[in-house]
Amino acid sequence: MDVAALLTDLYGRVPHLVEDAVDGLSADQLLARPAPEANTIAWLVWHLARVQDQQFADLLGRPQLYESGDWAGRFGLETDGSDNGYGHSTEQVGGVRPDGPGPLLDYVQAVDEQTKTYLEGLGPDDLDRVIDEHWDPPVTLGVRLVSVADDCIQHAGQAAYIKGLLTS
Repeated sequence: MDVAALLTDLYGRVPHLVEDAVDGLSADQLLARPAPEANTIAWLVWHLARVQDQQFADLLGRPQLYESGDWAGRFGLETDGSDNGYGHSTEQVGGVRPDGPGPLLDYVQAVDEQTKTYLEGLGPDDLDRVIDEHWDPPVTLGVRLVSVADDCIQHAGQAAYIKGLLTS
């Protein structure tokens, strides 16, 4: 099996899921919450892109896209490469404030291009390489790639669900 093609297909679904989830929404809708402390669509999409950007920048051995350019500013945030949304308070969730779908879609697209760059050269043997020994058992590249894809797809689905609540 062509591992690179399989993973490129998997990760290539994320931008389409995100586009479906934010298409046609206003800035106010992106910031709406289905419950007082729930995540917003804007935060969910920002978070999934942040996690993917962080993980793939690390794998590529280069700076995160978020740290180059004005990505943070486009979301109403300060640039902080360690901030990917994990552990955010309800106030921090509300602080992710793009002016519409554009910044979200642009960032997801840039992260997708970075991801494709990494995935294109992978072979089956690469998946068994241990990349994080801080866990028991140590994390292999294959496990990390599945974990990140799973996280992204789940959050894109959550964003789509909230869109359905807002637009039905």
